[in-house]
Amino acid sequence: GIFINLFQLKICIGWLRMYVHIGFIVLSLILSVFFFIYGFNHYYLLFVARKYRSPKTVNFYGQRPPVCIHLPIYNEKYVVQRLLAACTRGADEYGREKVKILIVDDSDDDTVSVVDELARDYLHDGYRIEVLRRGSRQGFKAGALQAALERTDEEYIAVFDADFTPPAEFLLRALPYFLQDKSLGIVQSRWTHVNRNYNYLTRAIAIGIDVHFLIEQTGRYAMGYFQNFNGSGGVLRTKALVEAGGWQADTLAEDLDVSYRIQLLGYRLLYLKDLQSPGEVPPTVPSFKRQQARWACGSLRTARKILPTLLADRELGFMKRLQAFIHLTGYMVHPLMFFSYVLTFLAIFIGADSFRVPHINQLIQYNRNLGAIGISSLTLLQNIVWVMFGLMILICTSAVWISPIVILKIQGFPIPRNLSSLVVLFLLGFGVSVSNTLEAGKALFTNRNWVFQRTPKYAVQYEKEEWKDKKYQVPIGFLTYLELIFVCLGILAIADAIWHLNFGVLLILIPYTSAYAFVFSLTILQSYQERVE
Repeated sequence: GIFINLFQLKICIGWLRMYVHIGFIVLSLILSVFFFIYGFNHYYLLFVARKYRSPKTVNFYGQRPPVCIHLPIYNEKYVVQRLLAACTRGADEYGREKVKILIVDDSDDDTVSVVDELARDYLHDGYRIEVLRRGSRQGFKAGALQAALERTDEEYIAVFDADFTPPAEFLLRALPYFLQDKSLGIVQSRWTHVNRNYNYLTRAIAIGIDVHFLIEQTGRYAMGYFQNFNGSGGVLRTKALVEAGGWQADTLAEDLDVSYRIQLLGYRLLYLKDLQSPGEVPPTVPSFKRQQARWACGSLRTARKILPTLLADRELGFMKRLQAFIHLTGYMVHPLMFFSYVLTFLAIFIGADSFRVPHINQLIQYNRNLGAIGISSLTLLQNIVWVMFGLMILICTSAVWISPIVILKIQGFPIPRNLSSLVVLFLLGFGVSVSNTLEAGKALFTNRNWVFQRTPKYAVQYEKEEWKDKKYQVPIGFLTYLELIFVCLGILAIADAIWHLNFGVLLILIPYTSAYAFVFSLTILQSYQERVE
């Protein structure tokens, strides 16, 4: 009886292992399908981006309409002078009497005195400049912009973040399009980078941002899909903004949110690829992670808000709704990456090979009824899974490299000289998947209004300039220790895979573990206690 029970237990364990393994196969396939959707869309946008044609340049044929420049500021002592200098140059070109500069200053440090001094000087020089202080950060950037909207009578509003330096001709080039088309709600310019060559991180991050503006935005505009106002370097029609409900603080991506609400009313968004708005790229990993975390949480929170209504509107057409879904849920790529990594090292630790149906001999031994047909079916399933999984991973991984390479070629940057930047971009893109997975969870599974964590700006453009001795440093937090845990788990899984000659999974484990180790190490090295001045 004991032997029979042991035999039955052995059979149960064998079947349990088989079901666990099949579960890993199913999860791998599901992840692969979603990866394929987002990866293939990169190829699609690469193709349709070639259809983009720059809108014909138009000029004013009469009196220039008044415009108000909104500048939301929060503790930006290093860059606010540069910002105001650029905006006043734009006012000179457009006409001082037609331009009002409204600074919404929520600062609680010595940025306040810097702003007040600059405003007095420019007001004395004849510029129309006003400082609005709310006394709190309620609603964060969205709240600041809404307060500015309620104080604005001008027909058009230009918005610039604190680290931007818009060209003097910005208003002259952007505003005429509104006069020709009453259905035009937003004009968005292309972001460029004042500190692209500051260090190896800024060079890599700049390439990533260029992918968005030179492929994604360009392709969506060319095909007439929904686009996004990027929160800076754009002009909005005040009427359209008010009709859409103004700036709303229920997401951390007020720019993306308002973009869709305005377009759903029937207004168009015009993307001017040739009109550049230089801004500052985060020069450190901690500041880059903070920026990405806000964008990830904000965009997915916006997806929760916008998609139910949008997807139900059949008049928009299938492709337009599909592209809106992919656009708004784009940051789901990072949870997919993270869970692929987790699935892989779990498979290593429990002895399951996700690429092979195991224990076929045991199945024959324990279940004589399975027969040759059943075994053949399992073998066929194994081969189909392996081919599909491999092809999907290859296609999606290739997209990660092809888009940046195309971007470099478009801008005339030598690819051999930028190989190191591509590697850094790859490590950053994979490495932030831990933090962005947490942000995705916050966006999708909570209703809490999360704090708008601003990206520190240090006004560093050249290598000789230093950011370490300035305020606004990002401290080490819980997330850093979580990253360390996954680095250690990855190392253990790699060692186990090598020991058992399971080399196939190293194609997943080594890149992810390297990326997490890269991001963790630089987070430790570049996190400093904030300097008190």
